[in-house]
Amino acid sequence: MASSSSLSPAAGAYAASATASGTSGVTTRDPRLDFYRGIAMIIILFAHTPGNFFTSWIPARWGFSDATEIFVFCSGMASAIAFGRTFDRAGWVLGTARVGYRVWQVYWAHICMFFTIAMMVAWWDSFGVFGKEYINSLNLVPIFEGRTGSTTGIVTTTADNLVGLFSLTYVPNYFDILPMYMAILVMMPVVMALSRVNLWLTAAVVVTVWLFAQEGVLEWLGASHLWLSLPAEPWSDRHWFFNPFGWQLCFFTGFAFMRGWIPAPPVKTWLIALAAVIVVANIPLSNIGVRAVNQEWFGAFEGNPVIDWRVANKPLIDKSSFAILRYVQFLSLAYLAWVVAGVGGHRLIATGGSALSDAWGKFVKIIMKIGQQSLAVFVFSMVFARIAGFTMDQVGRETGTVVLVNLVGVAALIAVAYFVAWIKGTPWKPAKGAAA
Repeated sequence: MASSSSLSPAAGAYAASATASGTSGVTTRDPRLDFYRGIAMIIILFAHTPGNFFTSWIPARWGFSDATEIFVFCSGMASAIAFGRTFDRAGWVLGTARVGYRVWQVYWAHICMFFTIAMMVAWWDSFGVFGKEYINSLNLVPIFEGRTGSTTGIVTTTADNLVGLFSLTYVPNYFDILPMYMAILVMMPVVMALSRVNLWLTAAVVVTVWLFAQEGVLEWLGASHLWLSLPAEPWSDRHWFFNPFGWQLCFFTGFAFMRGWIPAPPVKTWLIALAAVIVVANIPLSNIGVRAVNQEWFGAFEGNPVIDWRVANKPLIDKSSFAILRYVQFLSLAYLAWVVAGVGGHRLIATGGSALSDAWGKFVKIIMKIGQQSLAVFVFSMVFARIAGFTMDQVGRETGTVVLVNLVGVAALIAVAYFVAWIKGTPWKPAKGAAA
């Protein structure tokens, strides 16, 4: 492992750029982080829109990993820039304070998002004419009526579940990404402290915590009582779907690459071939593989061997715990994306004066803007996804309608990203040198 003293050269260049700082200057420095994070934001919108046939072709259908890995990995990289430099410059205490402030921001974003969506679905249900119970569709009945556990017999009221919501002991499935992100951020000061002792110790702790989050593997070893997880609701034994003790490995891998703790992999033909083989080999075992067998694209099978394999090997591909084969497949896909983008992301940067080059440059700039404002865009997308699903419930899901709704959604993400960037630029303040 490399020195723990500073950012990697690529991260240092990126951190000094206008893209990272949020200023309005023009930059061509390493657009990869924001570009791929922007792509992930669009995929997340598609994935959370109910009844959206676009989800049949998102990356999650072609392999074990999905946009969640992109989001978490890129968030780790961005955190290495945003928070790592604070730890380096201002020390551990102030670095921890800045992380705490970010957790505070994400916490209230989570709470506001929950109540906005809960209010929205309750409003729709109040009309009683839509032929669907939208509160039930998100399993939000406990927040309105309480819940009694079917196996535990534990009775909870609305008041109990409000306390659970604010204490993050009641985490409905649709609202579980931001709590996972917060929990991982809380781990960052510990990781930074360990890195000052020894990077191998840091890696050992991160990997060990990840191992104890692998419920299925621990069951295989007869050690399920050692499983690390957090409770998701007080009336049952359900736990957070996104286990932060598992997903922190994805986050801190991105963090370590950007800090320079892990050196950038070389661009070698054999490595490209290996990564490509891993990605392609995933396809027959993916959702596409299940679909191919069910629809007899390659002939009839006795039962569905792909489903049988996935059930038998669930501990190796489990999304909740960020299982090992998801990690391997994602790293392979990330390596290929890194190679495709080129050194410093130079292949993403438009060159030449042709109309095609100009269009590509504008496209990359827009996607990067979405990636730069990922928290605001994510929260908005989760709300918009429910509105989009509700709209299609009323007008139908013909191909043209679904395409139009998705395009409107992407346009809305772009508008939010540019608006938030504009607000962050404090346009009401006088320009430097201007008279007060």
